[in-house]
Amino acid sequence: MDNLSIIQSRGAEKRYNSAMPSKDYLFRGSLAKLAPEIHELTELEAERQYRRLILIASESSAPLAVREALSSAYQNIYAEGYPDEDTRWMREAEILDYPARLGHYRRHSDPRFYKGVEYADVLEALARRRVAETFAANGVTADQLYVNVQALSGGPANNAVYHALVQPGDTVMGMDLLHGGHLSHGSPANRSGKYYNIVHYTVNPDTETIDYEELAELAARHKPRMIIGGFSSYPWPADWAALRRIADSVGAYLLTDIAHVAGLVAAGVYPSPIGHAHVVTSTTHKTLNGPRGAIILTTDKKLAEKIDRAVFPGEQGGPHVNVFAGLALTFKIAQSDEFKALQTQVIKNCVALTEQLQGRGFRIPFGGTQSHLTNLDCKSVQGPDGTALSGDMAARILDLAGIVVNRNTIPGDRSAFNPSGLRLGTPWITQRGFKEKESRQLADIIADVLLACVPYRDRSETSLSQRAKVDF
Repeated sequence: MDNLSIIQSRGAEKRYNSAMPSKDYLFRGSLAKLAPEIHELTELEAERQYRRLILIASESSAPLAVREALSSAYQNIYAEGYPDEDTRWMREAEILDYPARLGHYRRHSDPRFYKGVEYADVLEALARRRVAETFAANGVTADQLYVNVQALSGGPANNAVYHALVQPGDTVMGMDLLHGGHLSHGSPANRSGKYYNIVHYTVNPDTETIDYEELAELAARHKPRMIIGGFSSYPWPADWAALRRIADSVGAYLLTDIAHVAGLVAAGVYPSPIGHAHVVTSTTHKTLNGPRGAIILTTDKKLAEKIDRAVFPGEQGGPHVNVFAGLALTFKIAQSDEFKALQTQVIKNCVALTEQLQGRGFRIPFGGTQSHLTNLDCKSVQGPDGTALSGDMAARILDLAGIVVNRNTIPGDRSAFNPSGLRLGTPWITQRGFKEKESRQLADIIADVLLACVPYRDRSETSLSQRAKVDF
């Protein structure tokens, strides 16, 4: 079938869904017609996102075209397994050569457990190739990168890497959640913290930055099988080369989790771990502005085989094929000049926001930022009775004022259940057109609201908890 035939057949699905035989069970009708209550909720959420200034560092707004891809007919099918290996090294034009790909499929089929996946093969191969082209860096070409796009999200991607590279009970080093790490980097609340002997590294208490010499000493003492680099609230660029040297010195694998900064890495405005890490993982819905999903990359063929088996069948069953469509578009956009300009501005806005908050008297944990996120110490605000503003109260009050942030632990906190910090990120507001001027104005609004808060202790019969009130 040639391209013209493909294009001409695209109306088939519409005809299929609009045909009206005497009886079928296709449940035709719009969402508004079939479930007005759900339609109303989707409209309310869209309105919330439009009317709020969202500073959640782990979120962004996916283009409407990505959401259109997610709602495609690909969501109806299973595709357990992977496309032909040869497609990893095909250029885009070869992947999209339908006569060649369909002819090969009809003659040889493919390695998947389900058939009816001839177009899913093309789609996944295209997504894998575009990921490889986007992240080729540090002398590593797209042809040298093995990509898995099937992990459902960041946690499952990291779990698959554990499954592939280490055994339960092995020692793994990861950054402490309270200092900017992630749940899946060995938090005791996560299965990674239950199945493995976790040794956490932290920031230096004096500088509030990672001391790589201290990290090296910790690794030499504990001899981990794997070291995890990557952060969920640490705002400074990582030294991937130093982490690789440390990993090599103790014979450990280096896993770098760039979920938060992948968009910055793709744009070349944050150091790339490609060529340093044995394995790289990332989500695709944070700074990459794509669908909710994840990617895993390695330059090692044997590790790639282990990782593919760890994802399927080790970690999950059939992949979400409709997400491949969103990913293929996301990584086409990620290679554009406009995307690089966006990511450059994201950092500029975050620096401006941070500096303005510092100027208003707030302590900034970690000392500043050079990424898409920053942190704020809510203890900068004290009540008449000496009670400090908590991260939870600050986040709730800002939400009522139309500014969406999340409470977050900062160095010095003892529990993630009662953090004293806020985490703020600039991807959303930059997508909506903010520059440094607007970012500083927003910082002033945040400061005005938080400085107007009056923290106090709520002396109830059962507890003594931190509360806050504000003059609306």
